[in-house]
Amino acid sequence: MSVLLAAIIATPEEVADALEGLRENVPPVAVPWPAWMWWAIAGGVVIAAGLLVWLGIWLARRAPKTPPPTPREIALREIEALRPRVNSMEPYAFSVVVSDILRTYVSGHFGLHATQQTSPEFLASISRSELFTDSDRKLLAVFLERCDLLKFARAEAHAEENTGLLREAAAFIQGAAG
Repeated sequence: MSVLLAAIIATPEEVADALEGLRENVPPVAVPWPAWMWWAIAGGVVIAAGLLVWLGIWLARRAPKTPPPTPREIALREIEALRPRVNSMEPYAFSVVVSDILRTYVSGHFGLHATQQTSPEFLASISRSELFTDSDRKLLAVFLERCDLLKFARAEAHAEENTGLLREAAAFIQGAAG
């Protein structure tokens, strides 16, 4: 209080002398941060990184996914890939490949075990199935009989036989019910 009274009563020159030591610039004092503040900063960085990772995963899961190709699309793609080799492949090897394509298609599309059955077993299983029309059953019977003649009886065949097998397989795959 006496300083306040002295400041009120004092003349401007006396006041200037009293404040002279306070007006000098003093260098800044280094104040160390406490350890908890460093831990808080590190925790914030970890939380922010975790949120960024979670956001990236969440956005990736939200992105529309391309559906896998259907058994029909796969079979038609394989048929088209086989088409240039119709005249160059031996009928035995060609019948094995085209029969495998058709059986794999039937297994995937209709949920049957066509790749694990003999031709008579397979034809017997589809004779009771409502998934196949009569024309589908006939086409498959003729197709599998021709393939079996080439595969097991080693019947004489020419490149025209390959073309016929490929045409029948493609016709069944494109026109199959379901």
